[in-house]
Amino acid sequence: MGKVAVITSGKGGTGKSTLAAGLGAALVRRGNRVLIIDCDAGMRGVDLMLGVSGKLVFDIADVVRGNCSPENAIYPCGTVPELYILPAPQSVRDEISPYIMRQLVYVLEKYYDYILIDCPAGIGTGFESAAAAAGCAVIVANAEPLSLRGCDKVRQRLMSMNVSEIRLVINRFNEKKFRKTGVFPDLDSVIDKAGVRLLGIVPEDNIAAAETQKGRPPEGKMRAVYAFDRIAARIDGVEVPLEI
Repeated sequence: MGKVAVITSGKGGTGKSTLAAGLGAALVRRGNRVLIIDCDAGMRGVDLMLGVSGKLVFDIADVVRGNCSPENAIYPCGTVPELYILPAPQSVRDEISPYIMRQLVYVLEKYYDYILIDCPAGIGTGFESAAAAAGCAVIVANAEPLSLRGCDKVRQRLMSMNVSEIRLVINRFNEKKFRKTGVFPDLDSVIDKAGVRLLGIVPEDNIAAAETQKGRPPEGKMRAVYAFDRIAARIDGVEVPLEI
């Protein structure tokens, strides 16, 4: 059985979808077969980041309606073999119910080592659906008060849904900006504010961000890729020291 993780955040703009794409590619580099399910109905973007948007015919709503079988709506990422995506519907009206999501993931997890579910920001109905089938969660936040404010609410909601294995990724971290702003004395204070155990820190990396905008998950010698690989190793059960 594959491991199912929901990737979520308390607010938008934290780089959640970028993390899903980068982490998916990193898990593949470790020899895993990975499926990313985009649950951000009406705002889907992972298909663009994986370079498959021009190939889309079906999405997750078509599977639920019976317009196609699941395999017809799952698309391979051309640049990263063994990385796949099940796109979100184009309309919020086609948002999948929690019950259907659990049934669908139950079928799909037999064929993948990991399923990463890209969740809409916040704790609305889209969150309920995305987290319904998850066994663990990654909360993505930036090292700023507005981003961290929602972390505790997300954590509490996940725990009420029996998702107890919850970890934090601090994304787009820029040490110079962090120290210059002076809102927090150190990163330990950021982690305490989030109230979630740290999984990893991804540095701000404009080159990696540009790659995802071009439809290519970042690979090679980039700071963000180094961080993705370390996070993937921890998820895969390897003891990798945290770098703070």
